[in-house]
Amino acid sequence: MIQRKILFVCIHNSARSQMAEAFLNQLGGEALIAESAGLEPGKLNPNVVKVMQEIGIDISQNPTKDVFDLFRQGKVYQAVVTVCDAASAEACPIFPGMVRRLGWSFADPSSFTGTPEEILEQTRKVRDEIKDTVKAFIEEAKHLEYWTKSEAVTS
Repeated sequence: MIQRKILFVCIHNSARSQMAEAFLNQLGGEALIAESAGLEPGKLNPNVVKVMQEIGIDISQNPTKDVFDLFRQGKVYQAVVTVCDAASAEACPIFPGMVRRLGWSFADPSSFTGTPEEILEQTRKVRDEIKDTVKAFIEEAKHLEYWTKSEAVTS
């Protein structure tokens, strides 16, 4: 079996990339292995930790990682997926050997305002959007031709 390594990147590696990594590792089987990192690593967003725990996924002990550290370590990924806005995604390094570069734009949970419950509800919405997008990615990734052409794709 061929294993494909996928890297999810956002600004702080505190929310969106952490959720995407958790979903891909939970749903992708042995064929897809995910990591995540940030352009400026921060601290895990407690609201994200909470909404992930609500669906049985504990990311509370996950470290936040620096994408440039992974790059300097010579890590190789078959796909790098940015889950932040397009302008921020431009700062992500190009990894050697990368077959696909994807851009998935999701709202940043750290920018949500309102009551604590309103913020949690907005965070749940992003969580569910990320899960649905990861599921669609897994379906696409099952096809060999997905991995045989190199291209940058933004959705």
